[in-house]
Amino acid sequence: MRIGLIGDSLTEGRPGVSFLNLLKERYPNLTFDNLGKPGETVKSLHARLTKSKLATDYDLAFLWIGTNDVYSKMLSVQAQPVAGDRQEFREVFTKVLEIVIASAKQVVTVSPAIIGENMSNEANKELRDLSTIIQSITDLYSTVSFLNMQAVFEGHLANVKSSDYMSTSVWRVMKDVLFYKNEARIDRLSNKRGLHLTLDGIHLNTSGARIVADEYTTVMEYLIYNNSRTLEK
Repeated sequence: MRIGLIGDSLTEGRPGVSFLNLLKERYPNLTFDNLGKPGETVKSLHARLTKSKLATDYDLAFLWIGTNDVYSKMLSVQAQPVAGDRQEFREVFTKVLEIVIASAKQVVTVSPAIIGENMSNEANKELRDLSTIIQSITDLYSTVSFLNMQAVFEGHLANVKSSDYMSTSVWRVMKDVLFYKNEARIDRLSNKRGLHLTLDGIHLNTSGARIVADEYTTVMEYLIYNNSRTLEK
């Protein structure tokens, strides 16, 4: 059984802790293709998938994209193009999804999670808008299900007090990639910054990675092993 994971640095697993490594430990007999790329936006992902075709035999594919369409605009250096407005995001996301659908028996679209652990900040409000768009597109396709990762994270953060820390320096992010590879070190830095689920407000610490792995596991058990399409979140 082959599973494709398509997305940005959250899927790739750097910086921070990789949820995919947890999935590989849980499912040693499955094949996982890590198709995450740092800094990826919906437009850059469309360009990548148009140029480099996906394998056409995925039993299940996860599509987790959208965070950088908000986050990259907050950085001092913007490496990838972003959608100019909500309508362009809708159009390009639809094209990306149709490419993925053509290569997988079942697809799960995953909403952007968080930018900063303060769920009421402006960035998270923007992500909520993108999540609504993604869900509305998902509902148009019979082989596609929607996982609201932002709602999952919001639930875990509801009863804790997190700092407003967000890393908006490209150099700070690069330093985290280079010097914080060990999970214990990542978690210590996360704690120092007053965060609960992330290293820097975006990328995952051990707790965040475990939450994502748990959600993906639920999806896999439901869609693959129960052979059912509808996933309620």
